Amino acid sequence: MTDTATMAGLDPATLTDVLRLAGSDGFDRVQDQIRRTGGCSDPIHLQGAAVTRDAVSGQVLHSYSTDHEPGGRLRIACGNRRASRCPSCAWTYAGDTYHLIRAGLVGDLAKGTPPTVRDHPRVFATLTAPSFGPVHNRPGNRPCRCGQRHGEDAPELGTPLNPASYDYAGAVLWNNHASELWRYFTIYLRREIARRAGLTQKAAREQSRVAFGKVAEYQKRGAVHFHAVIRFDGPDGPDSPPPAWATLDLLTDAIGAAAARVVVDVPPAGDQPARALRWGTQLDVQPIGAFGHGEEITEAAVASYVAKYATKAAETTGTVDRRIGNKEALILLGVPDHPRRLIETCLDLHSLYPDRKLLDWAHMLGFRGHFSTKSRRYSTTLGALRQVRADYRAAQQREALGLPDPDDEEATTLTLAHWTYAGHGHTPGESWLAANIRRDIQHNREIAREELPALLDLEGAAA
Repeated sequence: MTDTATMAGLDPATLTDVLRLAGSDGFDRVQDQIRRTGGCSDPIHLQGAAVTRDAVSGQVLHSYSTDHEPGGRLRIACGNRRASRCPSCAWTYAGDTYHLIRAGLVGDLAKGTPPTVRDHPRVFATLTAPSFGPVHNRPGNRPCRCGQRHGEDAPELGTPLNPASYDYAGAVLWNNHASELWRYFTIYLRREIARRAGLTQKAAREQSRVAFGKVAEYQKRGAVHFHAVIRFDGPDGPDSPPPAWATLDLLTDAIGAAAARVVVDVPPAGDQPARALRWGTQLDVQPIGAFGHGEEITEAAVASYVAKYATKAAETTGTVDRRIGNKEALILLGVPDHPRRLIETCLDLHSLYPDRKLLDWAHMLGFRGHFSTKSRRYSTTLGALRQVRADYRAAQQREALGLPDPDDEEATTLTLAHWTYAGHGHTPGESWLAANIRRDIQHNREIAREELPALLDLEGAAA
């Protein structure tokens, strides 16, 4: 248990529950369950049982029931990717995203991607939204249009210079159609590649493939933009080299041309005019260096950057991370003026564009797409990474219980299980305990990360 000094600042309700929890018979097991979830902030509660038998003799090899758990429940991690909801599960999600993106850059045979992808042309592209009106910014060494030099964390950054003339409806509708803009971009990209190679689209597709992994990020002004790793492959995907004509320059040029071609038309509705939504002019395409020898954009930097933003959403702009049903809630939640106006615009436009589900996605400032996506052959999948982790934990459990490996041809075990949902979350005392456990785990990881280079140096010296 954490020392008394760290409990001094607790509110009375939390302190009372911590003391109740510490004095309960099942405290050690509650603490063990929370530690197994990594200090998850909002664990799922399950009730049920599992029995493992010898399939031939019927002998019970192992049995488990939540009847013997504190409160009759088993806690498992919620798996939420949002750092604002669960820092512990978001850390795991970010780690998985890092390995997924990195595998598509450096290769990983264990993840189904050969190391030869390092020789394929690949770039890190950023596609942004257009302007909806001038905003406060930090333009290099020059002052903002308002005449001031804003600090890096100045609250006015990204907010309109003149809110009355800012195109809030355009900003919301652009966010809402951003996924369609990306989809058309990928279609036009393949066409532009074929055109520059002097081939038909079918011939270009028979000779090459384009793979990508991307993540969405909110700018301070509340507009979504996409960061994407885009890679040239051969006809068989990452396992084959791209043809000689599939160069880095061709890929870069095709990306610019494809982004310029994309248009998504939005019909007029009510007092809203027809709109032709396009990408912004601030397109950035940079080659990715293979070994980090002075290149501005390296493989590790790209993977880390994408993983960082895979766990964030619109709450980085000052809004909230859950659905909002009415405008009155915005005042109670203390949402800042600019994101509040964007959310109010979503609510106002919902009746004009009912098929766009702006009411459901108002808290996301209209954006309704996936934050992290990839093409089929870019690298491994998040599901595969989770399965590897689950298989590893299951193998540890079987070894601890002395159960045979189910993949063993001589193994004849049969496991029957039944689980039901029984709630979620923590009591105030459990939340405090989970936060401390999560902080301890993070501290241990940071120490291990700092010590790793020294350990590698020692191993190298010994060799």
